[in-house]
Amino acid sequence: MKDLNYQLSKLCRDNRDGGFSTQATRSRILDLIASQLKELGFRRMQQGSLKPKHVDALVAHWQDQGISVGTLKNRLSALRWWAKKVNKPSIIANDNDVYGIGKREYVAKESKAQEVDETKLSRISDPHVRLSIRLQAAFGLRREESIKFSPTYAKQDDHIRLKSSWTKGGRARTVPIRNDEQRQLLEEVKDLAKGGSLIPAQLNYVQQLHRYERQLRNVGMSKLHGLRHAYAQQRYLELTGWKSPVVGGPTSKDLTPEQLAPDHEARAMISNELGHARAEISAVYLGR
Repeated sequence: MKDLNYQLSKLCRDNRDGGFSTQATRSRILDLIASQLKELGFRRMQQGSLKPKHVDALVAHWQDQGISVGTLKNRLSALRWWAKKVNKPSIIANDNDVYGIGKREYVAKESKAQEVDETKLSRISDPHVRLSIRLQAAFGLRREESIKFSPTYAKQDDHIRLKSSWTKGGRARTVPIRNDEQRQLLEEVKDLAKGGSLIPAQLNYVQQLHRYERQLRNVGMSKLHGLRHAYAQQRYLELTGWKSPVVGGPTSKDLTPEQLAPDHEARAMISNELGHARAEISAVYLGR
């Protein structure tokens, strides 16, 4: 392993800030950064040799690649974490505007919804991973929630409940069970989990996360966040009776006075089911 890659990996192991998912994501980003710094011509770097020129070169490289604003911000966050751990926080500006990185777009202009590719899903060998993906699609769950899912705790009569330790931001929540397909899926999960979760008994969360990622790469599946978009759009249709703006439904300015209340209620409900604290976030999935 290259020197800088090894040193940053060790830095992550020695400083376990945040939850397992946060740690794993940070470690992957810093490993990518170490490799890219070498590709950009910065040889023999050590963890303590990070300088503003390295940050500027990385940001310019990422912008040339057309990486999204959200991804850029996540990578800068990892860089700031690295700088702080080696007592160099001042080498990275606190304001992303300094690097020409604007604000995220919080109103969807086009749908990012996706359905599960059944052919690719059938090629995934780990049944735990297959069921995690199906849970993401059926209930709009995040990846971590679907991996840590324990049916013994989660399944209730007419809803599933998610522990705070499974969720982003530690916000426990419930999601309704709306149809027989969801109930059948939950029975399949229960049969496989055998009183546990969708993490096999011999593995921990990080190990199963790596297995999940590897299996998806092997069959060409990625960026399954689109499953949450599909869930949100389907729920909006169910709750209001019309399509969301991002898939051709009426925009907020086109709604009649009678439609405004159902629209607001549906957006609040969907945001809550997806685990967001603010109803306004629904615009990311539904448009406005």
